[in-house]
Amino acid sequence: MKIVTWNVNSIRTRLERLQSWIASDAPDIVCLQELKCQDSEYPTDEIGALGYHSAIFGQRTYNGVAIISKFPIVDIQRGFPDGWDDAQARLIAGTIGNWRVVSVYVPNGGEMNSDKYQYKLEWLDHFLLYLKTECTPQQPIILCGDYNVAADELDVANLSAWENTSLYNPEVCGRLQHLRDWGLTDMVRKHHPGGRIYTWWDYRQLAFPKNDGLRIDHILASQPLADLSLGARVVRDQRKGVKPSDHAPVEATFDNA
Repeated sequence: MKIVTWNVNSIRTRLERLQSWIASDAPDIVCLQELKCQDSEYPTDEIGALGYHSAIFGQRTYNGVAIISKFPIVDIQRGFPDGWDDAQARLIAGTIGNWRVVSVYVPNGGEMNSDKYQYKLEWLDHFLLYLKTECTPQQPIILCGDYNVAADELDVANLSAWENTSLYNPEVCGRLQHLRDWGLTDMVRKHHPGGRIYTWWDYRQLAFPKNDGLRIDHILASQPLADLSLGARVVRDQRKGVKPSDHAPVEATFDNA
């Protein structure tokens, strides 16, 4: 079983690239972020032609998340079930087989002293509350997405540029740790505990050729799935070429047992 998370930074702009990659790599499940389109604008027919089901939570111009799967997606939840922040399309969950799959796009946060940053902290707090009230660590659950948080120094190429920003500071890192403490394992770090690995590179200042990036896209799995984990990697080739997203896909593979 191969599951991928990818912030495509506009699915309409990235559609041809997404189609080509899905056709060649054949992932079983793909969690997408930053669709930047309404549900009616989502390329349902094009994705369906590849043999995939889609669960969509779109929003005009900003945000938007989806789950794409070779298998049917049922029990779909768009946004937090208590209705908090339902104006922002940032979370979608669905059941695929016996797995609960969640695709998330955590707020960026902007400047540290801004309302956007406070919103980010509140969103992460509510996300943890969602896990505690809607899920259990004993169930097979996997949370994929752009968390807009680098977990530690290994996830930051240029520490002096990013330390104490909304993407890397004790408050947001602590909230990511709370998710792990609830019962989740970082799939990339399970298989690459010491490597400097990045998933996002700014379009500006030749960040990708310099490998001046951050690891802010994560696949977090509960113990039943972590025990089945076979490997994880960042698909760097998708950050190359014509019209790439500024994020690379992150892929994790699991035993089918």
